[in-house]
Amino acid sequence: MITTLKDISELSQYAARSFIGIANKAIEERGRFLVALSGGSTPMRLYELLGDQFQNDVDWSRAHFFWGDERCVPVDDAGNSYGQTKKILFDKIGATNIHRVNSDLAPDSAAMDYAHTLKVFSEPPLDWPRFDLVLLGMGDDGHTASLFPNSPVDVTSPTLAVTANYQDRPASRVTLTQLVINDAREIWFLVAGKNKAETLLNVLDGAYKPRLYPAQRIKPVDGNLVWMIDEEAASLL
Repeated sequence: MITTLKDISELSQYAARSFIGIANKAIEERGRFLVALSGGSTPMRLYELLGDQFQNDVDWSRAHFFWGDERCVPVDDAGNSYGQTKKILFDKIGATNIHRVNSDLAPDSAAMDYAHTLKVFSEPPLDWPRFDLVLLGMGDDGHTASLFPNSPVDVTSPTLAVTANYQDRPASRVTLTQLVINDAREIWFLVAGKNKAETLLNVLDGAYKPRLYPAQRIKPVDGNLVWMIDEEAASLL
């Protein structure tokens, strides 16, 4: 499903209201809400809205927060997604169930540690939880989470250490793999900006090239896939 919104502001409002609905439904039906958050700039407005406008609309004590990927940098580093989200969301809603990647570890160790965290919340026969919601972004190269172009397509583990160079920058990260993401009940891509338009066209309407466009690897096993995009990103569709 593709939902096109005017701009990042309208997209964020729509996403926030939808987020609240899914959270409350999960809590009502299963007693808890499991969500994997995304880093990057696009979802930050969503987190701000949840922390301000919607902070009293969910029983946050029943919400469990995870991450789709994380940089292995200290929490106070500007590139640490947990650190960013803590200030604009967690500190405001009093979140207690936060399951962050231990970003002080080296990527290999952090990936193993996070796989263990996932197993604690797993639903057998899986070794990971079935998330109620996974938030994803898409880079202008078609990457999502930290699954980059030319990374392994056929994965067997729930997490991966990412230690390659990315756009001339060293990448020391941990990411969930599509095995975990595709088991979610709901998966959202939040995509905004003219610079994403050509790649978005290729990902949605082009040939299936999952090695080149990792976003194409995301295909829910038994869930909903929703693309929330702004008019600039949608301009070539």
